[in-house]
Amino acid sequence: MITNDLQYRITRKWVERFEQARTAVDAQPDLHPRARRALRDQYDSQLAELREELAEYDALRSGQTRELELRSLTELPGALIRARIASGLSQQELARRLGLKAQQIQRYEATRYAGATLERVQAVADALGVQVHERVVLPTRDGR
Repeated sequence: MITNDLQYRITRKWVERFEQARTAVDAQPDLHPRARRALRDQYDSQLAELREELAEYDALRSGQTRELELRSLTELPGALIRARIASGLSQQELARRLGLKAQQIQRYEATRYAGATLERVQAVADALGVQVHERVVLPTRDGR
C-alpha cells in the first residue's frame, strides 16, 4: 500500500523502469521464446500490482473512495491509513492533530498500528473523522 506522496512518486518511477525493461525483452533477438514469455509475464505481473497501488492512492486522494468495507478488525489499520490519505492529511499533519511527532505516525503506519493501544487507535479514528459501523456476530453455544 502506498501511504504517502514520496512512495507514490517512487512507485511511478518503478512503473517506468519495469515498462522499459519489458520493452527491452522484446528487443533481445537471441532470447528463447519461453524465456521471453516468462520475463514478459513477470514484468506484466509486477506492473499490474504497481498500477493497482497507484490507482488506489489516486482514488483515495481524489475523493472517489468514500467508504471501506472491513471484514475483520485486522483490516482497521489499513482503513485508518487509507482514511488519512483520503482526508488529504500528511503523516505530519495527523501527528500534529494528535499531539505526537510525525515519526510516531510513521511507525504506527509502518507496523499497521501493531504497537498502538485501542485508545490510540480510537484517537486516530477520531482525529480523521472516521466513523466505524462494525457489527459483531456472536458465536452460538456450539462454537459456530
